[in-house]
Amino acid sequence: MKNLKFIFIAVINFLFLPELISQTINKELVKDMKFRHVGPIGNRVTTVAGVPNNPLVYYVGAASGGVWKTNDGGLNWNPIFDDQEVHSIGSISVAPSDPMTVYVGTGESSIRSNVSIGNGVYKSEDGGETWKHIGLKNSGRISRIIVHPKNRDVIYVGSLGHAYSPQNERGVFMSEDGGESWKHALYIDDNTGISDIVMDPDNPRILFAGAWQLDLKTWRRISGGPGSGLFKSVDGGISWSRLKDNGLPKKDVGKIALAMTPAAPDRLYALIETGDGVPYNGKETDSGELWRSDDNGKTFKLINSNRELGGRQAYYTRTAASPDNPNEVYFISNNFSSSIDGGISLEKRAQTSSPNWDHHEMWIDPFNGNRMAVAGDGGISISQNRGKSWHRTFLPVAQLYHVTTDNNIPYNILTNRQDGPSMKGPSRSRTQNWFGPGMIQSGMWREVGGGESGFATADPKNPDIIWSSASGFGPLGGIVTRYNEKNKQYRQLEVWPEYSAGSYASLLKYRFQWTFPLLISPHDNKTIYVTSQHVHRTTNDGQTWEVISPDLTLNDKEMQGFSGGLTGDNIAVEYANVIYAFDESPVQKGVLWAGTNDGLIHISLDNGKSWNNVTRNIPNLPKLGVVRNIEASKWDAGKAYLTIEFHQIGNFEPYVFKTENFGKSWTKITNGIKSGNLSYTRNIKEDPIRKGLLYLGTENALYISYDDGKNWQSLMSNLPPSPMYWIDIQEHFNDLVVGTYGRGIWILDDISPLQQLDKTIEKEDLFLFDIKPSYRFHDVTSSLQMFPEASTGSDPPKGASINYWLNDNQDEIEIILTNQKNDTIKTLKEKGNKGINRIWWDFMQDKTDDIVFRTKPLYADWVSLDENRERKGDYNFSIMSPPGFYNLTLKSGENSVSKTLEVIKDPHSEGSISDIMLQNQLVRKIHDDINLAVSYINSIETIRRQLIDLKDMLKSTNQKEDIISMVEKLESEFLELEKKLVQLKITGKGQDTIRFEKMIVEKLIYLANNVQISDYRPADSYQDVHKVLKTRLNKIGEQLTKLKDENFKMTLNKLKEKGIDIIITN
Repeated sequence: MKNLKFIFIAVINFLFLPELISQTINKELVKDMKFRHVGPIGNRVTTVAGVPNNPLVYYVGAASGGVWKTNDGGLNWNPIFDDQEVHSIGSISVAPSDPMTVYVGTGESSIRSNVSIGNGVYKSEDGGETWKHIGLKNSGRISRIIVHPKNRDVIYVGSLGHAYSPQNERGVFMSEDGGESWKHALYIDDNTGISDIVMDPDNPRILFAGAWQLDLKTWRRISGGPGSGLFKSVDGGISWSRLKDNGLPKKDVGKIALAMTPAAPDRLYALIETGDGVPYNGKETDSGELWRSDDNGKTFKLINSNRELGGRQAYYTRTAASPDNPNEVYFISNNFSSSIDGGISLEKRAQTSSPNWDHHEMWIDPFNGNRMAVAGDGGISISQNRGKSWHRTFLPVAQLYHVTTDNNIPYNILTNRQDGPSMKGPSRSRTQNWFGPGMIQSGMWREVGGGESGFATADPKNPDIIWSSASGFGPLGGIVTRYNEKNKQYRQLEVWPEYSAGSYASLLKYRFQWTFPLLISPHDNKTIYVTSQHVHRTTNDGQTWEVISPDLTLNDKEMQGFSGGLTGDNIAVEYANVIYAFDESPVQKGVLWAGTNDGLIHISLDNGKSWNNVTRNIPNLPKLGVVRNIEASKWDAGKAYLTIEFHQIGNFEPYVFKTENFGKSWTKITNGIKSGNLSYTRNIKEDPIRKGLLYLGTENALYISYDDGKNWQSLMSNLPPSPMYWIDIQEHFNDLVVGTYGRGIWILDDISPLQQLDKTIEKEDLFLFDIKPSYRFHDVTSSLQMFPEASTGSDPPKGASINYWLNDNQDEIEIILTNQKNDTIKTLKEKGNKGINRIWWDFMQDKTDDIVFRTKPLYADWVSLDENRERKGDYNFSIMSPPGFYNLTLKSGENSVSKTLEVIKDPHSEGSISDIMLQNQLVRKIHDDINLAVSYINSIETIRRQLIDLKDMLKSTNQKEDIISMVEKLESEFLELEKKLVQLKITGKGQDTIRFEKMIVEKLIYLANNVQISDYRPADSYQDVHKVLKTRLNKIGEQLTKLKDENFKMTLNKLKEKGIDIIITN
């Protein structure tokens, strides 16, 4: 309840802020506020290229997650393209004559809905360290890049185009100067692009290209038409001729994949989409899948008609031939298949021996047919033994449709991942292991029913209950599940459970789209909404559903027909005339908003009894847009925001609107959004604390507005470019959670500075932001996964985030923490940068004093001392501050400012506050005893160092043996006492800790650490051991005092008599 009180007070403060004004914050000023990736495991990669004859280096392009590189054969991968604005990768090619020259073509060419486009071709001449954009920015999708085998500057690019509308930038482009200039070498028409290019391995002047006529819209995909076909060039791409007849299909074809092999340079494999003899649009189609030419394209023969070769043609259709066996050829589709007789027969690999699933690209080393790599929806797979076994890696490139959070402490994140189930994972692991700090392991993410799309949403009052909307084989009538964490099972609760895979929209009773909304009413957790063309509602946990709206769409039957073209592809992704966005006002129950994927917006003011179309009130709104989301304001029942985009009809501009009068009028709010092919909008989110603070995701960036949308600015910080599909704010922890469609989930912990920042603060030399209450979490036991993997998520730092503003860089900033008794318990120091700064306090107080050894370990003369003739030992302990209130003072020069921080007990611990205080009392006693023991040791070390040096000096000056013996005896007496305090044989090397007995300091530190390992009252045995150690320490203190008062003084006096007076005791 204290946290809720804090948030309530913060809200009240912001309610009385002055009128919002335009505010622009330079990106450099917020760079300390960094996002962290939390998972889940990634999936879709679309292209791969290795470096010939180098089994350690590969490049991988993700569907919407950038370019990745490995230098160790796939064990570790790093993103190398994140400085670019584009994220969707279609093709990667390494120049055969120069392995440091790499070309990347952007825009995915494996076609389905929810695929992104690119902005042309990039080039690196240093193996991916740096990149240069070299043109073709409107090419949309690059399907293939071919580099001349002997000249890295001669390149051929297959452009598919974005395919949403007719465009000139389709066909084959070539450059002879490394991309400085381009020639449109093959242009078929504005509706036809290139799906593949292959170069004759024996003659680089001969090239073949597969042309693909493709039309994409929100409501359909049409693959195939008269533009598709096979083309050949014999003059290095200068001119091209269409190959007809001579065994090739006679009717319209669609997507084409090509492969050649140096083992038989005249052989060409052509995988061609035909329609497989199934009538399309009332016309017959050709049948067949694989054609082969053995005379360099002069004649062809149908080799195989097995649909397994191409499968879902627009999404797959790829083939690769072995470089050392002309009859060995691979086919890459949903399944992974191969042939060893030139394609006549087919071996379909079992799932367990396949590279992964939904395969998209295969690269084979041209000099080693055993070495190969396959990219697919299951990640990247590498084989060194001709596919007998695979090393598989899931890169952190998860494509997520939506992201929500529950109200657990700490909270969980719920999402729906492409090629995965609805899933739940932790926002932090609260673990650590032998090898370092905790991590959010991929195994911590769990299935919670649902499917790969839609929403997963936890009940706000009972987070064990999770509702999901999703797809499976299509939506199966619109999958709705209710999952219970207690038994880890879910119940299917479709509105209309009629199997719909393969059915197009007009055949269905209810049109549930691939990612249809599911909303739990903010006023009643028993009221659940889902949408088809209607709004459906249940109030009895899904036992029955009522329809509470008419068809709120255009209901245009022309938009509900068969989709796919020559190869049918109807799995609900292309369903149009559906409600795509839905929300209920959190201010006023029964104010319902609905937006469709055909451009309409409706509102109901009476809980669904009647609906009003407010679309016409939006100024200059193009037709047929997709309403991506509607955000009903928490401040005013009549206020709402919406994002609507038109990229699937060829309009890539951003469209964001707000209304403050229930949709009677709308204002466009897009100023500051960078214009470009990836500027179309995905999601808008209102801040729950600061009125007028908004967050916006586009196809490649995250924005923030401080003035209710009048102006936008980048909030990318360390975020990689990716489609920002969904944004959530976990209000209890005040974290911004971003679900990307290509790089997983990212969290910006504690957005308090963004909420509190204003023009007044910007003028301050020094400002300390209010500090949110912070939980004093203890670690929980971990799984036995000790090492991170590619998709492992990051935990936040432990403790409380402390945020402050500086108007200029400062060499030293001090943060002083005091308890309620005004005792200083911790001092943090750092360099401060202009802008927002963030530092974390882990609740640990200042550590115990350092032991400063001035002598070498016993029996280890090989250990060195530093330039001050000292060595430090790791003998420190810090007290974990108990729950309560602490004062925090920020100091910069003469300026200082103070705030209060509340530390909250871990709600998962069994111990009570009184137990924790008893624990704290004991560790404070032990802490003091450690410092006392350290003071003894440091005093002894100071004396011993001088006695040892004195002994050496006496020997070197030929002093009498009795004086030398007297010094040696005194040093050994001090040594014997020190040996009882700390183990002096320990060097810190070679596991010394298990070789030698531990002494008082080590035992006190061990005891203290175990007392505060979690929130429990100390067991009596800990009290007993402390008493024993305390007694020993006191005895040694008495002996040390006696030694100093008697033998030490006596020896000093005798030395003085001999004219030697150099011993310092402190």
